[in-house]
Amino acid sequence: MDCITEKKGAFLVVRVNGRMDAVTAPDFEKICAEAIDTGETALVVDLGGLEYISSAGLRGILATAKKLKACQGRIAFANLSGMVQEVFAISGFTAMFSVYKTVEEATGA
Repeated sequence: MDCITEKKGAFLVVRVNGRMDAVTAPDFEKICAEAIDTGETALVVDLGGLEYISSAGLRGILATAKKLKACQGRIAFANLSGMVQEVFAISGFTAMFSVYKTVEEATGA
């Protein structure tokens, strides 16, 4: 898995590529936690390059969302497709979180 961060206005965009599983989910959590610890409170996670997400990946997302909620922050997701979109729907994440078609839609840019 590869994560690239980019600032877009008030939002930190986290682009995730590859697979988010038990091995790589802690890396995602760490990147997001470090950003939150430095004051970022609005994250948009671009999952357009994510090929696979396991239950460990979903737990990593929940842990990040919980950390953001503790500091009155927010998280949104963009570019879900294929299996990742299906997993989000089945797990109830599409009802729990804001999901957008594009990063631009999520950031209002």
